[in-house]
Amino acid sequence: MNKKETRLRRARKTRAKIAELKAVRLTVFRSNCHIYAQVISGCGSRVLAAASTVEADVRAQAPNGGNKAAAELVGKLIAERAKAAGVEQVSFDRSGFLYHGRVKALAEAAREGGLKF
Repeated sequence: MNKKETRLRRARKTRAKIAELKAVRLTVFRSNCHIYAQVISGCGSRVLAAASTVEADVRAQAPNGGNKAAAELVGKLIAERAKAAGVEQVSFDRSGFLYHGRVKALAEAAREGGLKF
């Protein structure tokens, strides 16, 4: 088993529980260069809001998308967009990534932005 398979195996358990609860989820994906966040509906078929370091306005503020400062920017942006879509309560899906570093920075910034999870 390689690193990606192991991470996805960890993610499966969380996603199964969130799907069982039919909760709106905030999912995070991080690569070496970027971080992405999406708010997905309870049925799992619609993306309600999205933000990432690939977007031009985020890149203007944080040229390096692979650090904690960029993750905080994306966290604030996803919280703002989720609230605009009428979502305030979400379940946090870290996609099997450990809760530290950039993933933690994004989650804390989203909480400061008004999302509850």
